[in-house]
Amino acid sequence: MSNNQATIEDLIDEMYDVLDKGWKMPLSAGKVFVDGEEVRAIVDELKEEIPTEIRQAKAILADRSKLIAEAQREADTIIRVAEEKARALVTQDEIVRQAQQKANELIAQAQQKFKEMRKASNDYVDDLMRRADESLSENLSELRKTRQSIKTSQRNSQI
Repeated sequence: MSNNQATIEDLIDEMYDVLDKGWKMPLSAGKVFVDGEEVRAIVDELKEEIPTEIRQAKAILADRSKLIAEAQREADTIIRVAEEKARALVTQDEIVRQAQQKANELIAQAQQKFKEMRKASNDYVDDLMRRADESLSENLSELRKTRQSIKTSQRNSQI
């Protein structure tokens, strides 16, 4: 099989064929006479074919390594993008949480301010009403005194 397309497996099969065709020597524990030139030709082809197949295997391994490296880079990129998105979501969630907390604080402050203003306005109205009550009481008392004075003066003038 001395063509350039022979694979190592083909050449090994051809070597087995040569051994099978060889002359078996009686009482020699399985020794066989073979055509030396034919065996040398097959071995020479093996010598030529082995480096070619090794180069092909190395090329396949290099391609495999490149594919693995590229897949690793893509995986790293996907992981990095996912981590960035996760951080963004966490940051966004943190911003929302902080905004909610700030809103709750503002609402609490507004409620406290409202209570203080209501108390202040109630106190002011109560003070105004107390003063009005005191003023009216004084005026009523003055009015009663004046009325009494008028009645007393009328009685005194009628007598």
